Amino acid sequence: MGNKKRITIKDIANELNISPAAVSKAMHNDSRISEKTKQAVKRVAKELDYQPNHLASALRKGKSNLVGVIVPKTNSNFFSSVIESMETVLNKAGYSIIITQSNESFEKECKSIDTLLFTQVDGIIASMANETVDLSHYEKIKSKGIPLVLFDRGENDLNVDYVGINDYDSSQIIVKHLVEKGCKRIAHIGGFRRTRIFNNRIKGYVDALIKHNLPIDDSLIIESSLTLEDGRREMEHLLKLENRPDAVYVASDYAALGALQVLNENNINVPDSVRLIGFGNEPFTSLVSPSITSVAQHSTEIGRIAAETFLKHVSNDVLKQSLNKIILDAELIVRDSSN
Repeated sequence: MGNKKRITIKDIANELNISPAAVSKAMHNDSRISEKTKQAVKRVAKELDYQPNHLASALRKGKSNLVGVIVPKTNSNFFSSVIESMETVLNKAGYSIIITQSNESFEKECKSIDTLLFTQVDGIIASMANETVDLSHYEKIKSKGIPLVLFDRGENDLNVDYVGINDYDSSQIIVKHLVEKGCKRIAHIGGFRRTRIFNNRIKGYVDALIKHNLPIDDSLIIESSLTLEDGRREMEHLLKLENRPDAVYVASDYAALGALQVLNENNINVPDSVRLIGFGNEPFTSLVSPSITSVAQHSTEIGRIAAETFLKHVSNDVLKQSLNKIILDAELIVRDSSN
């Protein structure tokens, strides 16, 4: 079966024996078109299943009322909560959002940006993929004068608006909590240093160890993609060390869950033998046994602020020249795995 022909304004005009210009004016409620003609146009448009070409409309008006949102993954409570909060704010302002996910792939992220630019979005709000090092595709957004707001993961080199939590302080708070519980050998399963937020978490962790007079042991600092499988693999590695850690700080709840699985499978008591802390405050952290201590990332606030920052740029020319670096305080949610 062939593809169904796309119905255009010309088809409606031919059906009613009027000009395409008259149909267009009727659809835009032009006062020069009679009410009878407007109703006839609506009726025929419905009968023919006419769908407006929003891309063509955006090209004509220079405005699409669409905002592109790029996230590494949508199955994370953090990112889904950010998206929900963004959408609430943007919908109230008359905008719809187009969501794409990179699946942590640089190549897919580049394709998403090209697609969103082709769709004539009025702005892009993004959190970068783990693989992203080359920023030229983000520079492309800036060169077109399209507002770009980064959240959670972003690069200082881009010099654009950013919303996130204080990742450096988060690590400081975590290490302080573990030291207060008597821990002296704290491991860190983190993300890759090339990503700013994970680099800041590693820096915060190292500086906190120095602050509390604990030794820096490179064998306890691990970089990974922070999947559940990574958490399992790296926890198995740590258990094979001659001098095991008495605490593990993991920069993702999913990897922390993998680490907890391995500890449970090896009958290692958490928190008596090893204390465990995750990051992100995913819903499952309060449901597993033992429940996982984690850092709340204020996803609702981040989504709201990122959306409001975009709206400021499209509503006020003065703000187009100013940048917002909004860093929210970290909050440690203490549960059984570390308490």
